[in-house]
Amino acid sequence: MSDYENPYKSPETSIVPENQEGTGIVLTEIMLGYLKEASPWLRFIGILGFVGCGIMCLVGIISAIFSSVLSSIAGELGALPAGLLSLFYIAGGALYFFPARFTYNFGAKIRDYQISSSNDDLELAFKNNKSLWKFNGILAIVCLAFIPFLIIISIIFAAVTAARLIN
Repeated sequence: MSDYENPYKSPETSIVPENQEGTGIVLTEIMLGYLKEASPWLRFIGILGFVGCGIMCLVGIISAIFSSVLSSIAGELGALPAGLLSLFYIAGGALYFFPARFTYNFGAKIRDYQISSSNDDLELAFKNNKSLWKFNGILAIVCLAFIPFLIIISIIFAAVTAARLIN
């Protein structure tokens, strides 16, 4: 016979061996290697995210304290923007906690899967991965929807500031 495959032959399906739990999920050695290499990096990025959340919340709290002290010394000149900035820092730190948690849990569950070979751990790993990207997607949509609002507020603020400078 020739080396060419017959394009008219019946289709063949490969038989996938089932694992111990009988679900049919099989990971190749290459896939396992990629997951093994990614796991520590995911946990590292997750931990950095937790540290970043803490720092952002701490900066927000310190900013709120100093803005109240400065407003009592210098009057109300600039207390509102500093207080608003501290709220943004605290809200940003709280908001960034979720992607950090999903990233860390994804890496941790991959590590757990390597130890236990339990499909439940693998499912939880990919559930956290799905949650991470769903959260990021929703956050991106909210940010994109918020941009026109910020542009309008900026134009109004600039017009009011220009009117005060003229008078």
